This record gives sequence, structure tokens and C-alpha cells, in this order.
Amino acid sequence: MIYVAPSLLAADFANLESSVKRVTDAGANYLHLDVMDGMFVPNISFGAPVISALRPHSKLIFDVHLMINDPIRYINDFVKAGADLITFHLESCSDPLKVIEKIRSREVRCGLAISPATPVERIIPYLKEIDMALIMTVVPGFGGQKLIPETLEKVRTVRRYAESHKLRLDIEVDGGLTAENVHLATEAGANIIVAGSSVFGAKRPRAVIASMRQAAAEHPYRD
Repeated sequence: MIYVAPSLLAADFANLESSVKRVTDAGANYLHLDVMDGMFVPNISFGAPVISALRPHSKLIFDVHLMINDPIRYINDFVKAGADLITFHLESCSDPLKVIEKIRSREVRCGLAISPATPVERIIPYLKEIDMALIMTVVPGFGGQKLIPETLEKVRTVRRYAESHKLRLDIEVDGGLTAENVHLATEAGANIIVAGSSVFGAKRPRAVIASMRQAAAEHPYRD
């Protein structure tokens, strides 16, 4: 089974509560929350106050994706805001293990992300320390981009490593995923699918999520 994580970046920001309820009713599992600081990536999104405001109105897993420099400074803030899972970028700090330890100390799940330009080998040493690896399938910073096919080989490499070392590891993919191409990600080994405009922008989001799950069932991981 795959888990679908609609990205809040694609929601109607004038009606966030109703937008989140709409994708929840459509069968979403996670709510992917992209936090951008305008420095690590060339865009600014939202911070802990928005997440805190949404938390009482949703039972979805809050999947907080920190695209910010020096993320350790804000771990406590996002835990207090209601994060269930905090993911930070390998490229965003000098000591990833220290950030992992900080997240662990707050008893929330920990994810580690890599951007398309980062060699997959750089994330391998940390896989035993985290709950989820996030492989960016677009350059982080803006929604609406097309999936970069070459990034899926990184997904396969991480899944192969996890299988061979008997790790219980989720692999999330983020960027350009649709009902038409999600099978490429699940065949490579991804099990959490971030989808922005393809879900939030759909006239029938329930049908889109159902199509994604059907495609995943028909195209499971193949080594």
C-alpha cells in the first residue's frame, strides 16, 4: 500500500481548513507541509503558526518538510505546532546526525531529504538512523514542476539498501507526481507519494487518489 501526502503548497490559501478537509475526505493519509525560508530555496512559504492553526482541524499525519538553513534551530517550534514527522535536508546543515538526534529527542518521526543534484551515496550512511528518506524528484522550491526521471534511480538504490539491511524505512518522493506517472516511483521502491496540484487542484481528488493507489498496486517495487 502507498500513502498519499497532498502538498499544502497547492491548496487554496484563502480557505485552508476546507481545502484540507476536502483532501482528507478524498482519502489522503498525510498532509505534506513545505516550510521554505527564502535562503535554502528561492521561495518563502509558511512557518509554525500556520501548522499550529491547522492542527486542531485535521487528523492527518502532519509531514513537515523543512527546506530551511540550520533546521535544528526550529525543531522545537515545529514539534509544538503539531508535526508528526519532521524532514530536513542533508544539504542544509553541517552535522545531520545532531539534527536527527534533536528530532528523536522530541519523540517524533525523522526524515532526511536529498535534492536532485546530491549523489545518493551521501544519504546512505544515515539510513539506519531515520524513519524516512525523502528523494526530491524536482528541484526544491516551487510547485508545478515536472518529475525528473533520473531521480528515481536514487529511490531504487535506497530501497535496495533498506531491503538488504532489513531496515523498516519509508521512502517518500516529492515533485511532479501524478496518477499517470506514480507507477514509476512505486516500481522504484517509493511508498509515500507527495502530490500537490494533481490532488488539491483536481475536480475529483478522491478519484485521483484512488487511481494512484491502483497504479501502485499494479506496479509494486521491482528490484
